[in-house]
Amino acid sequence: MTLQEAHSPDMLAVMDGSRILVVDDDADIRTLLSDFLEQHGFAVTAVPDGARMDEVLAVQDFDIAVLDVMMPGEDGLSILRRLSARGGLPIIMLSAIGSDIDRIVGLEMGAEDYLPKPCNPRELLARVRTVLRRHRRQMAQAPEASGKRLRFAGWQVDMGARLLTDPDNVVVTLTDGEFRLLRAFIEHPRRVLSRDQLLDYSAGSETESYDRAIDVQVSRLRRKLERGARADGTDDLVRTIRNEGYMFTAEVRPV
Repeated sequence: MTLQEAHSPDMLAVMDGSRILVVDDDADIRTLLSDFLEQHGFAVTAVPDGARMDEVLAVQDFDIAVLDVMMPGEDGLSILRRLSARGGLPIIMLSAIGSDIDRIVGLEMGAEDYLPKPCNPRELLARVRTVLRRHRRQMAQAPEASGKRLRFAGWQVDMGARLLTDPDNVVVTLTDGEFRLLRAFIEHPRRVLSRDQLLDYSAGSETESYDRAIDVQVSRLRRKLERGARADGTDDLVRTIRNEGYMFTAEVRPV
């Protein structure tokens, strides 16, 4: 797609000033995406690599990041791992490989969404808007849960602070997607939840209906909760119910 095609006026601009960080070693792609997203009301900062990204993040906050996978030096997956550990910044991955395995790895490491390259700027715009809406909805709901602390299987979770502590009182880092999924489970304990219900509860109806994304999130969250399952004497805190969905098996109580 040419820059002229990307600037077609049939796309509705949303002038909300959201700040986007684009990390891609291809200068033409940085220019294309920056110009297109800026035309649609976003404030874009584009950098070529992880080192420059770190410099920018040290002095500026962003609402979302668009991150290339294959870059010289530190690759995108390594950068994703670092950013996910810090939490708070939704990330959309771009990859020239575009295989299912590549996408699953990105989702497992904390990406909110994933697009193959070359991507249509219109599709990227739609994905950015969806992720931002989801993230803002979550942030808007946070005050309602402020001060609410729950416990299950030796674990404790502070819903307002979005803080999960394991049975040894060690804080366990969760990505935004993992925390939303955990919240969906602990708000509906000991009930079978279908994938569609988990999509609704953890992400909302505006997100892409993507069963595999839920499976990946559940698998990732389950691994982080394995010690909790052992402490409670259960086989699995998150149990797979064949042909139906998943069930959170622990009893959830207020602290």
